[in-house]
Amino acid sequence: MSDYILVLDEGTTSTRAMLFASDGVFVASAQRELTQHYPQSGWVEHDAAEIWDKTLECALDVIPKAGGAAAIAAIGITNQRETVVAWDKSTGEPLTRAIVWQDRRTEPFCAELRKAGHEETVQQRTGLLLDPYFSGTKMRWILDNVAEVRAAADKGTLAFGTVESWLTFKLTGGMHVTDASNASRTLLLELAGAQFDEGLCDLFGVPRAALPEVIDMSGALAETDRSLFGRSIPIAGMAGDQQSATIGQACLSPGETKATYGTGAFVLTNQGSAIPHSDNRLLGTVLSQIGGTRTYAIEGSVFVAGSLVQWLRDSLGIVEVASQTEELARSIPDSGGVTIVPALAGLGAPHWRAEARGVISGLSFASGKPQLARAALEAMAHQTHDLAKAFSADGTAWETLRIDGGMAANTWMAQDLANVLNLPVERPDFVETTALGAAMLAAAGAGLYPDLQKAADAMRGKLTRFEPDMSEDIRSARLESWAKALAAA
Repeated sequence: MSDYILVLDEGTTSTRAMLFASDGVFVASAQRELTQHYPQSGWVEHDAAEIWDKTLECALDVIPKAGGAAAIAAIGITNQRETVVAWDKSTGEPLTRAIVWQDRRTEPFCAELRKAGHEETVQQRTGLLLDPYFSGTKMRWILDNVAEVRAAADKGTLAFGTVESWLTFKLTGGMHVTDASNASRTLLLELAGAQFDEGLCDLFGVPRAALPEVIDMSGALAETDRSLFGRSIPIAGMAGDQQSATIGQACLSPGETKATYGTGAFVLTNQGSAIPHSDNRLLGTVLSQIGGTRTYAIEGSVFVAGSLVQWLRDSLGIVEVASQTEELARSIPDSGGVTIVPALAGLGAPHWRAEARGVISGLSFASGKPQLARAALEAMAHQTHDLAKAFSADGTAWETLRIDGGMAANTWMAQDLANVLNLPVERPDFVETTALGAAMLAAAGAGLYPDLQKAADAMRGKLTRFEPDMSEDIRSARLESWAKALAAA
């Protein structure tokens, strides 16, 4: 019986294949690290061929643990969003390195468009701001700066896509598609539009012919090439990582909110069928599209979360492993006045200051590893509080916050979030909800459940709830220190 779901989870620092039973129970996984390329300050690149090779390796490692390809009912794909791959449709090979979502090289082009007065119209149509974060300006940069890409465009063989599009092309032997959630992060799709918009493509200078077809996120989407796994396996679920985590947290009703703490931190609130609009520099995005029908979310994106702890570990040697931050944070009563603003890649929502840089304030001779580690974790609550204020100002006040991602396993941080936000925080026992959401989409898409809600009801695990227990004077002092440090950034 084919009742296992294989999820390909394409992160920023690694790629994974994860195997789920049809009831959502995690069975097995394989993981490979991805090489990070930093050609110059503000630039971040990946090797798209490496992404494909290591993804295939992981899938081939995991499939035997299900009993073989015949036991796999469907594949779900979830991915780091906004990262752009350029390849040649005729050869199937990348034409240059992928530009990663964190990359800031297109800020001058974004500034040019802002100066020309395009941002308001772009935001109204796409839900997004003119920022290097999004895919469209990356595509334009590649066209302008890589001769092989321009030549392929002139020949009509150029393919642009985000990571799920690239993997689907390789898995199927040539199908060029993207799901609606990833398409909505490009600056090239109107939130109400079915396909990429010619006018937006013209504005950004991206050839419409190089872009994939926009498709649903659950259903009979594609099939793998038989030669890869010994049989064709349906690809029945696709979603950008943050939309996938929102689905994995079962935030399927308007108003329900999740926050994922991975490399960055991303908060999404379900908006139902209403196209979202923000007056506080939050983003509107497609949450799901099934049977051609869309639901939307409003989103706040923080660029640096887990990557701050990684920096403390790799660059400063504050910890040897990320989990030590919790022990250090608990070893002291407070941060000793140390506040970290982790603007190592600029500031995301609600500030959107690409030029901002990180700040560590309040240092003294008493400051040591525990104070820096605790301040790093406190920065997660401070950044999330900024988002909560912006969501509330847009009329979307949170009642609870469901958290996930690798950092959510840190119980001290989860309680600190509840304290600073002054609301209950819920954490699932299985925090890898990004992969679980892709499994839910694929399970529903393959017909193992009648719809996505039934899949979520059956596959979602138990929750741990954290109630706020911080005094108001401590909370206010923390937020005041954060505001001062933020101004310096």
